[in-house]
Amino acid sequence: MKDLFNLKGKVAIVTGGNGGIGLGIARGFASVGADVVIAARNMAKSARASEGIRKDFGVKVLEVEVDVRQERQIEAMVKKVLDTFGRIDILVNNAGMNIRKFPQDLLQAEYDEVLEVNLRSAFLTSKHVYPAMKKVGGGKIINIGSMTSIFGGGKLMAYGTSKGGIVAMTRAMAVAWATDNIQVNAILPGWIDTELTRKARVELEGLNERVLARTPMGRWGTPEDLAGTAIYLVTAASNFITGVALPVDGGYSVSI
Repeated sequence: MKDLFNLKGKVAIVTGGNGGIGLGIARGFASVGADVVIAARNMAKSARASEGIRKDFGVKVLEVEVDVRQERQIEAMVKKVLDTFGRIDILVNNAGMNIRKFPQDLLQAEYDEVLEVNLRSAFLTSKHVYPAMKKVGGGKIINIGSMTSIFGGGKLMAYGTSKGGIVAMTRAMAVAWATDNIQVNAILPGWIDTELTRKARVELEGLNERVLARTPMGRWGTPEDLAGTAIYLVTAASNFITGVALPVDGGYSVSI
């Protein structure tokens, strides 16, 4: 049996890959041999992330400045990756944002921005890597959802709408591209300790206590907790898995 978890010779794009969950996943891919593309807006932050990956794993890393709300920038990113590496095998649609307001207080522009960053960008980026994946005989796409793909939150309407859409989009892409040997799956992170969730703990009183009380494993997750799941979903180990939305949440979604 071939090495099911080897990514040597593969090229992986991770949007929002310069911090938090995205960086944890990018480092995971690099640890099993993939060359990595960090696609994000903050180039200084991307440079620091890339330097750490190169030093720790010895793979090639490309930083690309991209605003995933802009289709032309996505097209330019894909071209740069192909010009540099000649192929694209893996895409992780991780870039995301949140605006925490009750529905009645949410401005249309705020709602639109959250959906553009979290949902529309995943569609556009997937669409533009599709030809490159098809050309090399297949590929793997992971869309990052959320616990709000499953549950509701009063101040999380726009975010939850975008992440619910991620699951529906994942299933549709999985069906559409199955015959091209492109597997599309979603990861639904539980409460992960990142810059975004640290801000949430300040804005949402009692959140930390509620998360710890409901999570059977009794802790917040870390970005590294997502790495193994992501590796599994982009290697040969998962070649017959597509259209799945997999919670990685320490048991949060099955607890009462």
